[in-house]
This record gives sequence, C-alpha cells and structure tokens, in this order.
Amino acid sequence: MQEPHLYEYAVVRVVPKVEREEFINVGLILFCKRQRYIRMEFQINESKFNLFNTEIELEDVKTYLESFQNTAKGNKLGGRIGQLETPERFRWLTAVRSSVLQTSRPHAGLSEDLDGTFEKLFQELVL
Repeated sequence: MQEPHLYEYAVVRVVPKVEREEFINVGLILFCKRQRYIRMEFQINESKFNLFNTEIELEDVKTYLESFQNTAKGNKLGGRIGQLETPERFRWLTAVRSSVLQTSRPHAGLSEDLDGTFEKLFQELVL
C-alpha cells in the first residue's frame, strides 16, 4: 500500500450574472504538488444552464472552459500561464475573480489514487 498524497481541488463554476451570485458547478481542478499532477475536466448541464436568464452564449462558456483546461494541461493553447510550473498554474486557475468563470476556494485531502479521487469528486460535485 502506497503512502497517500496530499492534494487540493477546486470546483469550477459558471456565474451567469455575477451580481446575483448564482452559479452552476461545471468542472473540477485537482492538483498534487508532490506528483506534479493537475487535471481539469468540465461538463455543462445545458438544461440547467438554460434555466438562467443570461446573455452569455453556451459556446462562449465552453471556449472559456477549454482555455482553463489547456492552461491546466500546460499545453501551448494555455498561453504563457500554461507554460508555468504545475503549482503556479493551479494557483492562477483558482485565483479569486469576479467573472463568468469562477472557482471555489481550494479544499485539501489525501489520496492513494489521484485519478480515482478526481472521478469520485467530479461525480459528486459536478454531475
């Protein structure tokens, strides 16, 4: 049995009208410094999204989320931020912002299986 890894995660939210502070959980970012692990996935429940009276287009939100995902992956599509080290990318993605895309405060935990933990949290918090 391997030693558990300390990880942090944050829920990604779409906030259609920032002034109303209503949101929909649409994604998850999980990070483990020791393992140099970062993963971001998203799924938008379109029927929930359409319940909000919003001027934001669903396709625009998907584009923003794909940008978050590219930054987390550290690929060229993530721009300059995507080229930073894993902890810096996680901190940038989870920085407090007042915009359509926001994240929860990071939460910590221990896991022996980071992918399994990601899947469990994604199921519980996003789907």
